[in-house]
Amino acid sequence: MMSKSYILALDQGTTSSRAILFDKEFNLKSIEQTETSQIFPQPGWVEQDATEIRETQLFVARKLIAKAGINSGEIAGIGITNQRETTILWDKKTGQPVYNAIIWQDKRTADFCSELKSTTIGKYISEATGLVVDSYFSATKIHWILNNVAGAKEKAIKGELLFGTVDTWLVWNLTGGKLHITDYSNASRTMLFNIRDLCWDKKILDYFDIPEQILPEVMESSMIYGETDKGILGTDKIPLAGIAGDQQAALFGQTCFNPGSVKNTYGTGCFMLMNTGEMPVKSNSGLVTTIAWKIDGRANYALEGSVFIAGAAVQWLRDKLKIIETAAETETIALQVSDSGGVYFIPAFAGLGAPYWDMSARGFITGITGGTTYKHIVRATLESMAYQTKDVLNAMENDSGIKIKNLNVDGGASANNFLLQFQADILGLEVSRPQITESTALGAAFLAALATKFCTISQIKELRKVQKSFSPNMKVSERKKLYDGWINAIKKA
Repeated sequence: MMSKSYILALDQGTTSSRAILFDKEFNLKSIEQTETSQIFPQPGWVEQDATEIRETQLFVARKLIAKAGINSGEIAGIGITNQRETTILWDKKTGQPVYNAIIWQDKRTADFCSELKSTTIGKYISEATGLVVDSYFSATKIHWILNNVAGAKEKAIKGELLFGTVDTWLVWNLTGGKLHITDYSNASRTMLFNIRDLCWDKKILDYFDIPEQILPEVMESSMIYGETDKGILGTDKIPLAGIAGDQQAALFGQTCFNPGSVKNTYGTGCFMLMNTGEMPVKSNSGLVTTIAWKIDGRANYALEGSVFIAGAAVQWLRDKLKIIETAAETETIALQVSDSGGVYFIPAFAGLGAPYWDMSARGFITGITGGTTYKHIVRATLESMAYQTKDVLNAMENDSGIKIKNLNVDGGASANNFLLQFQADILGLEVSRPQITESTALGAAFLAALATKFCTISQIKELRKVQKSFSPNMKVSERKKLYDGWINAIKKA
């Protein structure tokens, strides 16, 4: 019998499908990635071809196994992590999607959500699901497909359609249609799941006229669900053993197992999550309450704040303003000026997320004088990520009553030392970057490893190594002055 030496993480994101192979010590043995395309049928609409999502994910997994020179029988288990809220409906018999995947960024149901917010049912939805009523989540996307795609409603009523977020779609395909499941972390992002009763909410389903039979079965985040179909990833079947939405997986990958532990991911946007333990904490500060994971019968909750535009602002400097050539050079440029010269950049390209939730806000650069150069604008762009993170962190402390002592960071922009030093300065907190910044994939791998007895939770805790810590060295008066300037700029935007 072949020894089980590896864990495979499948990381299906908004712009790419990735496969990452970890060895027994959770060293990154191999990684494969391919980009996925987005479709913009009209302003505010964002879609993807669900077939492309499936095919690219299978392609990178197969390529990884072949390039690593291993047999599928050596893989102890697969952990899946995914872009959340993205909505796919497909035909139960043919496996064909009835419409493109509607991506989390899609705004087609924004007006519907705005009308819903202040109603009795809108308030009930927020209370039951822990979420802000918003087009970001899956419920109104499902509602839209059922009411706008010819024959979809009839098929759903007859039990011929299946709904899933990306994790569900991948598992269904990996098992040849045998498993129609999701985990608690992904279910809690649909705006259909009651996070206290831990079940699909009948009242909300009735309101949106969504038949319950199209929904997946909700399972724990770490358990053996089943196996891949023979031949789909090599000759051997591989146990499917862990599922978590990308941000919850990153929280797990950063080993934020204790209440009060926090991670921030600097990607296209910023996503900050705080583990609040086994009790859901209601937010009064524009955050959402979500399920972090459910393992061994115990649900863990988190507070989450989403910043819509972070790394995307750096891409804008590169692609639209053309004042930089690569994201990496922003660190050097920012350090060429002693400060931003009073310039503040509010990157509200898609409105403002937590804790403001202002969909009408737009991008705004203020404080420009005759002495302002492109270097000040580059620096202000990086600083905006740190300020937005402080906004969310302040809201978390207010809601939870927990004083945060340390911020764990990951994501692409966490490689920028200037950003992390400024982040530590503006928060007055220690900021820690782990050795493996692939926290999302690592979290999915950890969940699969626990279920397959590949390792224990205490071994996982010992595995996390900090690559670099950043300590604050800014005067309190300077921190206050800079942050006050940010708050004034936000008001103008």
